[in-house]
Amino acid sequence: MFTNSLPSIVLYGGGGHGKALIDLLRALGTFNLLGIVDDRLPDTETVLGVPVLGTAAMLPQLRDQGISLAVNGVGGIGNPDARAAVFERLERHGFSFPVLVHPSVVMEPSAVLDPGVQVFPLAYVGTESTVGFGTVINIGAIVSHECRLGRVVNLSPGATLAGRVTVGDYTQIGMRATVNQDLAIGERVRIGNSATVKSDVSDYTIIYAGTVYPPRGV
Repeated sequence: MFTNSLPSIVLYGGGGHGKALIDLLRALGTFNLLGIVDDRLPDTETVLGVPVLGTAAMLPQLRDQGISLAVNGVGGIGNPDARAAVFERLERHGFSFPVLVHPSVVMEPSAVLDPGVQVFPLAYVGTESTVGFGTVINIGAIVSHECRLGRVVNLSPGATLAGRVTVGDYTQIGMRATVNQDLAIGERVRIGNSATVKSDVSDYTIIYAGTVYPPRGV
């Protein structure tokens, strides 16, 4: 249960990713979740028992009330710019973003997470890895030793990065996809579900689900 003695926080976005964050916040028990800001849901609704406060027009009022912490509940699958835009809007209004790590996560002490990072249940973040601003490490994903993840990266459930993998800003890696050791994945790359990546990947590349990259013979 949340209590008023805890730091207050608002959640921007009440869709699927937002619902998962409600459960994550409840598992942590370290914040008082005041409610949800959502541009599509009416303020008469609740999401998993959390009230919808209103649209983004509420943000100045919330800051005037002394609320300074926010959680980005827009996952941005297929459109990382949508997630980035929410961060930008919240930053313009003076909000900051705590790191959220589910209690079941195994995170090595030498790993470094930037503000706004969200790490979901049963994930692993390895030795001397760094995770950039606003990145999502989803359920059961593995970030092995010395990986470097950029801004607003999204690792889908079960994605696996071997050691010393670099991932550029706004890249999305699908469910159960695997990336071999010592590889560099560029910016805004999209790696489909269950793909296997065996070489460096240039910016803006799309790797389709279930394929091996590079294709045999290339």
